[in-house]
Amino acid sequence: MKKYFLTLLMVAVAGIVQAQAQDVTGKWKTIDDETGEAKSIVEIYEQNGKVYGKVVEILNPAKKNAKCTKCKGADKDKPIDGLVIIKGLTKDGDEYTDGDILDPNKGKLYSCTIKLEGKDKLNVRGYLGISLLGRTQTWYRVK
Repeated sequence: MKKYFLTLLMVAVAGIVQAQAQDVTGKWKTIDDETGEAKSIVEIYEQNGKVYGKVVEILNPAKKNAKCTKCKGADKDKPIDGLVIIKGLTKDGDEYTDGDILDPNKGKLYSCTIKLEGKDKLNVRGYLGISLLGRTQTWYRVK
């Protein structure tokens, strides 16, 4: 009976650890896929069953006070620091889909999917129309 209980306990603990390791929430360092330079820290969080991402730090001192001048609607002329750039993703298997991502430098909104690659790498794909017509950035978990 003790062996059965210990086995059950180990399986439960392993399941909890794995579930935590697969979580996309937290802070992520964004990397510009064209220059390879670190750009910002984005905090990904869950709200009302959907996933969002907000810029919490701009790493380039020259761009600390940048505004989203090319954005449209409610985001127009807002500071990029504090701007919600990932909106409304829902979990679909091992990835998050059906949301949008804003490129504040271009002011453009793209469809978005995100997927963990290991526990500390996040593939973020923005695209127009179909996923084949887009680009992927790899973000790294901030510890």
